[in-house]
Amino acid sequence: MGSYLSKWVDLVSNSNNGTPSRILLLGLDNAGKTTILYKVRLNETICTLPTIGFNVETITPCKGLTFTNTDGLFFVIDSSDTERINEAADELHGILEHDSMRGVPVVIIANKQDLPNAMNCSDLIQRLGLEKLSTSQNKWCIQNACAVNGQGIYEAMDQMGTMIKESKK
Repeated sequence: MGSYLSKWVDLVSNSNNGTPSRILLLGLDNAGKTTILYKVRLNETICTLPTIGFNVETITPCKGLTFTNTDGLFFVIDSSDTERINEAADELHGILEHDSMRGVPVVIIANKQDLPNAMNCSDLIQRLGLEKLSTSQNKWCIQNACAVNGQGIYEAMDQMGTMIKESKK
């Protein structure tokens, strides 16, 4: 997996004239962000508690969350948490309202698809209000995923790489 991550980072950096790209991994607590990070970096599934603040083991260190110079956004959704889907929608739209997020590609990772009550992509598109997003402002896609077994995570990363490459043309 480290080899895949290295190749992906090279692809994304090459799309950005060799400059490392700034890609955010955001979402509500308990959506699976830390699990995704560990799966991609170490190919390990770990038991986690909700992370407060920033995770120390990020791919690049965070120095306070700002959206300036962001090249891509992964927004992780707990597909099985129907009670908090409106909160997730508000959070996503709030992030995208920032001027510096205009034109930034967005990949929504519909995590926890292995759970029996997980919403499918069609339902999530509607519940998150994605059809309201102007594709001229933010190109977006949604990817079914299960972070604990890696299903859909690498496809989401490939999609992000493609979208960043296209946005830099």
